[in-house]
Amino acid sequence: MPKQILQVNQAMFETKLDRMVSAKVNEILNRMLDAEADQIAGAGRYERSVGRKAYRAGHYERDVTVKAGRLSVKVPKLKGALFQSAVIERYRRREESVEEALIDMYLAGVSTRRVDDISQALWGGRMPSQTLSDQLKKVYAGIDQWRTRPLTQAYPYVFMDGVWHKRSWGGAVENVSILVAIGVGVDGHREVIGVAEGMKEDSTSWQNFITSLIARGLRGVRLVVGDRCAGLVSTVGELLPKARYQRCMVHFMRNVLAKVSPRHTRWAADALKATFASETRQAALEKAESIATQMDARKLKEAAKCLREGIGETTTYLLDDYPVEHRRRIRTNNMIERLNREIRRRTRVVGAFPDGRSALMLITARIRYVTANDWSTRRYLDMSRLHDTIQEAN
Repeated sequence: MPKQILQVNQAMFETKLDRMVSAKVNEILNRMLDAEADQIAGAGRYERSVGRKAYRAGHYERDVTVKAGRLSVKVPKLKGALFQSAVIERYRRREESVEEALIDMYLAGVSTRRVDDISQALWGGRMPSQTLSDQLKKVYAGIDQWRTRPLTQAYPYVFMDGVWHKRSWGGAVENVSILVAIGVGVDGHREVIGVAEGMKEDSTSWQNFITSLIARGLRGVRLVVGDRCAGLVSTVGELLPKARYQRCMVHFMRNVLAKVSPRHTRWAADALKATFASETRQAALEKAESIATQMDARKLKEAAKCLREGIGETTTYLLDDYPVEHRRRIRTNNMIERLNREIRRRTRVVGAFPDGRSALMLITARIRYVTANDWSTRRYLDMSRLHDTIQEAN
């Protein structure tokens, strides 16, 4: 074993390296600014030239935040011409990549106050919330374009739901919803096809939402999956007459079990699971009626009534029009519920939104962020099974 071991102070090494990088970047930026000044003036510094268009008049220092940190560059001043740099835009205090990084942090779930703190820690310059809001307006233009893009393919399966959030309304903070629609296209991939403000998630909101989807090219819908939202069922029947409605099985079970006393909860849950494990819709309906009769005998009248009223629209997925291989994924709204949880994780940081526009933009941006991976690129369903079912029915 050697008697002496070489030890490196990692923190000191990184600090010196950061300073060296910052100094080098600062030197390069100053040289580039001087080269631009020479080009505009038509001659180099202290150079005698007949074709000179302007003269040097010193320089002024300007703080700029770049990836290497906060730098103080020397911007040339010209006499006889206006100095405009392509390296550093006029009035810009941060490199564009730095601003993009801060915006990405905000969209990923970091609060505006935290973004300001991180900017101070990493680059030595603060980014106030108002400045961040101004920069986000540029991002919102792209979000609006994505949100209103044309729908180019058919979507046999569409999942719809609303995510609630708090926003200022008439001087008070109220709960309002953002309506979200996810479609599974004929290529088998899932895609967020609609995001819009839905206010109270009433019939008018759903009509406006689905009408906008149809105007953008929504077609070929055979099944709409959702919760028992007010006005959604009637709107689907009115605007999408060729589509059936599938009530979310999980939400329906929760509604029934909420009316069951704790003493019978375990039995009722197992019985409902057995109902939805049936191979045919007729068998599921008969099983449900048997369970409802037993609930009546156990004095669970409200639970039995809820089961009888909702079992029909909750077993739509068992119809022969839909492949057996698709049943597990089209009988619940779990896919959109998981997406809603990601949205709430971000909106919880905000608390109450100042207006509907800011809420809609941030939620839409969060949806794009979450789904910009294998969520949308991985095939969700084998739609050839559905095509085979259609051909057999014909």
